Amino acid sequence: MEQQNSFNSQQQSTGFMKQPPEMVSVKDSLYLTDMLAWNLNAVKKAHFFATQCKDPQIIDALNRCGLMHQRHYDTILKHLNPDQDQSQQQYQ
Repeated sequence: MEQQNSFNSQQQSTGFMKQPPEMVSVKDSLYLTDMLAWNLNAVKKAHFFATQCKDPQIIDALNRCGLMHQRHYDTILKHLNPDQDQSQQQYQ
């Protein structure tokens, strides 16, 4: 109980968490799932519309948009499983 109180006071005084919590709540888990789905959907839509378009400038903008959402998706995955990123670097 004391840890939780010190954690809450630490978060309130600084405005952000210095360390992530040890456990993710169900609500947080659902939100992370939604964020992954939103970014994946945006990547797919950008790719689809880029293949349907004729204007090279619009195709380029859609491709850049898709890449941005792909980076966001990958970043979220890295935060969720940081150990996997380190193990992949060992094999390269």
